[in-house]
Amino acid sequence: MDVAKAIRDRRSVRSYENKDIPQEVLIKVLEAARLAPSANNRQPWKFVVVREAAKRKALAKAAKEQQFVAEAPVVIAAVALEPERTMTCGVPTYAVDLAIAVDHMTLAAVQQGLGSCWIGAFYQEDVRKLLEIPDECKVAALLTLGYPRDQARFKNRKPLDEIVCYEGWS
Repeated sequence: MDVAKAIRDRRSVRSYENKDIPQEVLIKVLEAARLAPSANNRQPWKFVVVREAAKRKALAKAAKEQQFVAEAPVVIAAVALEPERTMTCGVPTYAVDLAIAVDHMTLAAVQQGLGSCWIGAFYQEDVRKLLEIPDECKVAALLTLGYPRDQARFKNRKPLDEIVCYEGWS
């Protein structure tokens, strides 16, 4: 796998073909999350895979009526098991751990010919209730997966000199 190519090719997909994802392809994407690093290698997470059409439709409603969520053949909820833990720097551990794991899945999806969209616009309580996630856990993100319907569009990104400083803030 060419990691640089996967990074360049990854994009947020909001239109999917009506085509199931084979289980062996889905397992490769989930395996990327399993292999992701986490603080103290604790892996304090669970990934709830949703394929059922009615649940995906309900997730779309909980995701502020974003209908493409229901259109994707798979939606994965990335769930923090220990949302109260923080790193020494004061940042919640789950935010970093699950960001890494979900990003690993987005790149593995590209390698498998899939598109994905990372979703943070959703109502926490609605998603927890729908997926029967315990109150002490926190859904950090939803991730849609499927075969993209549309061709990739150019990703507009700032040049490095606008986002990188050396040896201190400038």
